Amino acid sequence: MKYYLIGIKGAGLSALALILNDLGYKVVGYDDEKSHQFTEDKLIEKGIKIYTEDNDEIDSDTIVIRSTAIKMEHPQVQKAVAKNLKIYEYNQMLGKLANMFDSITVAGCHGKTTTSSLMAHTLNNLVGCNYLIGDGTGSASKENKKFVLEACEYKRNFLVYEPEYAIITNIDLDHVDYYKDIADVVDAYQEYANNASKMVIACGDDPYTHSLEVNTPIFFYGLDADNDIIAKNVEYTSTGINFDVFVEDNYYGYFDLPFYGKHMLLNSLAVIGVCYYERLNAKDVQKNMKTFGGASRRFNELVIGDNVIIDDYAHHPSEVKVTIKAAKQKYPDKEIVAVFQPHTFSRTKQFSEDLTEVLNLADKSYILDVFPAREKQEDYPEVTKELILKDLENGEAIDDDTSSKLFNHKNAVIIFMSPKEIYKIKSDLEEYLNNNN
Repeated sequence: MKYYLIGIKGAGLSALALILNDLGYKVVGYDDEKSHQFTEDKLIEKGIKIYTEDNDEIDSDTIVIRSTAIKMEHPQVQKAVAKNLKIYEYNQMLGKLANMFDSITVAGCHGKTTTSSLMAHTLNNLVGCNYLIGDGTGSASKENKKFVLEACEYKRNFLVYEPEYAIITNIDLDHVDYYKDIADVVDAYQEYANNASKMVIACGDDPYTHSLEVNTPIFFYGLDADNDIIAKNVEYTSTGINFDVFVEDNYYGYFDLPFYGKHMLLNSLAVIGVCYYERLNAKDVQKNMKTFGGASRRFNELVIGDNVIIDDYAHHPSEVKVTIKAAKQKYPDKEIVAVFQPHTFSRTKQFSEDLTEVLNLADKSYILDVFPAREKQEDYPEVTKELILKDLENGEAIDDDTSSKLFNHKNAVIIFMSPKEIYKIKSDLEEYLNNNN
């Protein structure tokens, strides 16, 4: 059996390709994007062919999987239609695959990639598990019983899963091109939670999770006293976070983790909660959590001389805020510089004031043109980077031709934030710093 993945360079589809390959299937992919993407590296390492032009790989013994960004009218999909082959959307195939295991799905408007990565890392070391993460990471073995996966709420895609544990890191308004309002988002999460067969573990410090009406047992984690899984005696330092964990009034253990920011404390509690209910030893859990190297493009650091370059996926105001605050915690004596590319016109229009507010937490901000993704500028003629720039206290525009603006920052933390990696400006900065240190 051969799987042909259309849109294989996408983070989710590339991870699915890795899993199918691990399970012993032949995997081939196609993508319209000809330039190299970071998701390709692991595919190439596994020997998975990637085409960017028409080819003869779609034959009678092929199952086709298409990215949700690929329309049925795409020529590669139409080749499969003409041959009367099975065609699955990414989420349909992932749901079909995940439901064959005892799955742990991690959903949330923010933090789901890092939380699912930390969950997979910890459980894989302790008991073994398959995993698919939205940063392009995927691995599987037929011997494993558990499957950790990041569950995306966009267009209610996470409703295809029937997990044992359903994790909710938070509920927030996003994907405003699809969801009408926050009530619509909450409704989607409620339906997602009710698909869990064993329990829901949700952040109780979030303003919306307690409003969920679910039939499955639900346990809340956080810092507030009314949570079931609570961190107490919390200390934030330049080397990380340390705290005690109590579960349902029972002391579970002491954790000293090299993570930064309250958001990482909460992400850790979600993982600790699952480990507690799986009856895993707290000391073993902490030992393995400490070795977590981070998810791809989530606060990834590169130190060159006295400057630190951070690459992060942050694009929603809540994510930008916690990323800047984490940098301030870890590097309290350095200048904090934000380089931000707004993602989609609809999100920029909805959150421009919030983005300005959180970017003002940085000492200096640089703003790129809006990355359109699935949208078109002509549909949003009034939406440009100026919506953010006009009220920034210390901000200015930047583009590929003016990357030298960053060269003047010394003893600084320069944070690049966007779902699409800001390759040119970041590489120009790295080259300059390497040549001058």
